[in-house]
Amino acid sequence: MKQYGLPHGWDADRVAKVVEHYENQTEDEALAEDEAALETDGQTVMEIPSVLVPAVRELLANHEATG
Repeated sequence: MKQYGLPHGWDADRVAKVVEHYENQTEDEALAEDEAALETDGQTVMEIPSVLVPAVRELLANHEATG
């Protein structure tokens, strides 16, 4: 399996803050966050087979790199 590093601008402190955020989030807060994400313009939420996740991640990384 291919290993990925941290995104540009991320460090261990930022990762820890994100983990803390989600570990301390209530179910209502998580639901509100999920619902807000579904209404974000320019974004799509979909289910894909797990075996395709690495390919999708690579496509996204290439898309972000080419801007």
